[in-house]
Parts: sequence; structure tokens; C-alpha cells
Amino acid sequence: MKNRKIFSLLLLPAFAVSGLLLLNALKSDPPKKYKAAEAGLTLPEGFNATVIADNLGSARHLVVTPQHDIYIHMASTRKTKGIIVLHEDGNVATVKTSFGDYGGTGIAIKDGYLYASSKNSVFRYKLDAQNQVIDANKPETVVRGLLEIDHHQPKALTLDNDGNLYVNIGAPSNICEEYDKNRTGCSILDSAGGIWQFKANKLNQSYPESVHYATGLRNVVGIFWNQQLNQLFVTQHGRDALHDLYPKLYTTKQSAELPAECLFALKKGDNAGWPYIYYDWQKQKNILGPEYGGDGEKEADPKYIKPVVGFPGHYAPDGLLFYTGDQFPVRYKNGAFIAFHGSWNRYPEPQAGYLVAFQPFKNGKPDGKWEVFADGFAGTPEQKASGRAVHRPCSLAQGPDGSIYITDDNKGTIYKITYKK
Repeated sequence: MKNRKIFSLLLLPAFAVSGLLLLNALKSDPPKKYKAAEAGLTLPEGFNATVIADNLGSARHLVVTPQHDIYIHMASTRKTKGIIVLHEDGNVATVKTSFGDYGGTGIAIKDGYLYASSKNSVFRYKLDAQNQVIDANKPETVVRGLLEIDHHQPKALTLDNDGNLYVNIGAPSNICEEYDKNRTGCSILDSAGGIWQFKANKLNQSYPESVHYATGLRNVVGIFWNQQLNQLFVTQHGRDALHDLYPKLYTTKQSAELPAECLFALKKGDNAGWPYIYYDWQKQKNILGPEYGGDGEKEADPKYIKPVVGFPGHYAPDGLLFYTGDQFPVRYKNGAFIAFHGSWNRYPEPQAGYLVAFQPFKNGKPDGKWEVFADGFAGTPEQKASGRAVHRPCSLAQGPDGSIYITDDNKGTIYKITYKK
């Protein structure tokens, strides 16, 4: 499809907070007004980008209800509550309320509950028939006592159709160098660097009640239960600093492009190989890591699974969505959208990412090469190359009419993507 530049400067009404906020809302803060931003995105022909809210803050993952309410999990509570609730009407999103004394990333709605995660726990809130939280002051604790870290702290989550909750616990490390100095095995893999499965309706669970569903995943932020395939899919952030640590083995160019950022289709018991291996998207092979005897060419043990798609290095895939709507053209049905947050570790090569990609699927498997779907978030080419991006895509959600919503956790812009023939 031919791309075209879309500049839709929106003169939206002020996003005012109602005077009668709930007790758990924005405390005594005055009504907040959010200035609309120019969308300025490059999209395939027929698609349109609209900014429905702006300057919200560190907006991470989100979910949209059939009633057009939007729950957004904020990375921190420095400027607002942990979860902001918007209501969208006519491409204008108004702040309804906010609640939660914890920041985080993971958020989902399933079977009458809103689930949200902090650094070390997962909570749930009962919803009414309109998918509104009944009592935001009294969440139930579903999971507690998870490894609390400052590096790779997001506990991204999703739920299947059989009453299970899946939570990422990222590894607080680049390549486990702090925990495996003698190269005898990464000790933190017992509590981090993988996906843990819990029961969605059981309270106060921790590691002993869990299933260690998959391991060898440095840090998963994009996570999604594929309804068509009834399978868990995740996107992993690969390791950094191949050239910095091994300049004789990797050039700066190789270090910028490797290792791949990966989309994995997971089954119970899978091992993706971190920190011992990495995936080379150019060779399309798992390669033994240099810390464990690799030289950039030696292939890894075949016991480690391969990704279904490998993307260029350091793009930082933070959001994952399999599209099931009917609004977009049929080629997008059941395909994967990935929100790339953007790189920092490609220097002296230009930084890259800051886009939403689309990977077509057919019969449950990738069909052809991935493509750039939405670009232009970063701003000017100079801002993108330097890593000083204006906007950084973080999360994706599908609306009730088949539109797609995208968060930006730099300025807190919320985009809505629609299609019209």
C-alpha cells in the first residue's frame, strides 16, 4: 500500500474533569485541561490518526471497554494516580476519574474484573455491568511477593479463556553478568526472566502457587493471549552492548542490529535461552552468546526455541495486539501489531524504532515480512536519530468498533487509528 502523510491538527474541547469526582479520583487537584497535539503520523492509504487526549503523563498499557471507557496504567504516581480513566465521545476523550496508589504497566479486563500490576503484585477490581470499577479503594490482591526490581520492573500481564493469568517478571540484568560471574548458570532464572502462570480467581498467590510457564526471556513487555490460536504470544527486549563488551567479535554496526527483538509463540515449558543465547534475525539462527563461549557464529543448542519473527536490535517492543476487528481491510485480520518504544543502544549508529509495525499472519503463522504500519512518532529525523523522540509508542488496544488505540509514555498522547475506504 502506498503511504501518505497525515497531519490532523485537532482543536479539541478541553478535557475537563467532572466536579463530582469519586473519593479515589484526582484528590483535590483542580480540573485538568489537555491541549491537543498534531497526529503527524505516516500510515497506509485509507487510515487516519487522531489524537484523542494529550499530556496525560507516562501512559503505559491500556484497555478499551465496549462503553468507550479507556483505562490507562501510568508508569508512576508522581503526577497522578496509577490508573486514569477516560471516556471517549466523538474522538474526544475526557478524564472521568483516576485511582490506585501504584504505578506500573500491566492492565487487562476479563470476566467482570479489571486487573492491574505494580512492581511486585497483581490486583483486581470488580466491574459493574457498564465495566466501571465498583470500589476503587478496595482492590483484591491476586498475586503478591514477586521480585521487586528497578531494572525491567514492568509486570506485563494477560489472561486466557481457562481462568489463567500470565505475568512477566523481567530479569534485573543485561546478560546475568552480576549473578553468574563464573558462567555456571544464571541463578535468577528461578524468580525472573520468564513468564509465570497464576489462577485468575485465586487471591494472595505467590511463587509457590504458580506455574513457571516459560523461561529464558530477558524482559517481556508486549504480551497477548491469541484468541484464534488459543496461545500465548510475547515480545522480548534483547540484550545490549555486544560491541562494548566484545569489540573484537562485533562491530558497532553489528551491535546496533543485534540481537533481534523477538516475537515468541509460547507453550508451557518453553525456554527461549536468555542469557545463554540470542537470536540473529539476519542469519535467522539462535547464536551462542559470547559470555558462554560464542564467537558470533556458533549456533546455540537446539533445545532453545526460536522466535516466530525477529526484528532489528534495540527497537524495544512494548506493546502487542492481534487484530480481530472488522473495520480494517481483511489482510489485517488476525495479524500482529507491535508498538516499538525506540532504542538507546545503537550509538554511534542512528537510534531507531519509535513506530508501530504490522506482521501479517495466515493459518496461525507469520505470512511474509513485517512492515511499518505507523511512523512519525519521534518527530524530526534528527530527533529520531539522536534518541530524543517527541513521542514513544508503548501500548496497543482494540476498540469496540475495530479502531486501534496507541499510548505514548513520553508526553502521554493517546492516538486513535481508524480506517475508511
